[in-house]
Amino acid sequence: MQFIYNIFITLLAFGLRLLSWFNEKAKKGVQGRKKSLAIVKEKLANQKVIWMHAASLGEYEQGLPVLEQIRQQFPSHKVLVTFFSPSGYENVVKKQHIADAVCYLPFDKKKDIEAFVSVFQTEIFFTVKYDFWYHLLRELKEQGAKIYVVSALFYEKQAFFKPYGKWFVQQLKQNVDWFFHQTKHSEELAKKIGLINSSISGDTRFDRVKQIQHRDNTVPFIKKFKGDSPLVVFGSSWEAEEGIADRVASQYSNAKIIIAPHDIKRNIGLKHYRNPLLKYSELNEKSNDLSLASNILVIDSIGLLSKIYAYADIAVVGGGFHTAGLHNILEAATFGKPVIFGNHYKKNPEADGLIHFGGAQSFSTEGEAVDFVLKLLNDADLREKMAIKAKQFVQMQPNATEVVVKKILER
Repeated sequence: MQFIYNIFITLLAFGLRLLSWFNEKAKKGVQGRKKSLAIVKEKLANQKVIWMHAASLGEYEQGLPVLEQIRQQFPSHKVLVTFFSPSGYENVVKKQHIADAVCYLPFDKKKDIEAFVSVFQTEIFFTVKYDFWYHLLRELKEQGAKIYVVSALFYEKQAFFKPYGKWFVQQLKQNVDWFFHQTKHSEELAKKIGLINSSISGDTRFDRVKQIQHRDNTVPFIKKFKGDSPLVVFGSSWEAEEGIADRVASQYSNAKIIIAPHDIKRNIGLKHYRNPLLKYSELNEKSNDLSLASNILVIDSIGLLSKIYAYADIAVVGGGFHTAGLHNILEAATFGKPVIFGNHYKKNPEADGLIHFGGAQSFSTEGEAVDFVLKLLNDADLREKMAIKAKQFVQMQPNATEVVVKKILER
């Protein structure tokens, strides 16, 4: 099976290199990996390191509270953060962050991983959710690192529960010291395949979003744009959510709408809304007529969405109307906003929790979502009821970070 795995990694690397000729995101990942070894040699050579790996931005946000607390306990250690996806790397490397080095994880080829891992001494390594790589885990274990999975999430359709996945399960048994599961269901599934070194810690994302309530969430012009109108924020939107925004704007003329697309470089075309769209990047202090110029504002800048949710009356979160997967709904819920999204969210147990608690609704079609958004706009009491439930749902969650860090420090 290791031979087959190696072939898979070779094909994966080749496929991404081929795709990079046509896809800008793939190109960034391929080119970025060429720099990874040089980055750690420059910044981490012969150092003791705390290392967090995240597949993408969502996993980074999930693991960050744990990384911040562990670093406080090991102030003399260096911190490394690696990503598989450009969407994670590109967002984090451009911001202020706590890591001493940020880079792409090399493709999981034995020689490449050996060269990368041998540059520094990893004392604690954790990956977030379910991004596992055979050679990486094996090399780290041989080096003597303690290996953890934070906010682990197992579900029935994963390869681990197929006959061909037994080989990789054995590697996880041998190399991972502890699994911190998001849910009881995840832990039960893991134990069925023999991954017994585990406990239920909860989801560290709740700790992260609780923190953002207490920072300065002011965003220039947003209060002015909203005025006295109800504001619907379409966060991390794809075409489906933008279609909903278009129809809501055409049917409820008093609503103000903010669209924060998941890809800020993509052009947004609306069929029903006729007025020009405002763009955040084009605004300035002289925008005195901002509240009158348009009902739709497009956020074409990175890093503002979680703050903009503070101004919303309703949040529609993208990704749930197709297989791309639901984006972060907790950033809206923590501010006490009713949350609306599509029904493709099998990897997001918090979505079921928020729905069952009364703070969110999920729909299989865009038309159903449009109808419910219009219902909320016309029913202030229902909006308020859902808003209270959304905020309560976040606040009632346990401090998963505290549980995880305490266990790691004990081992």
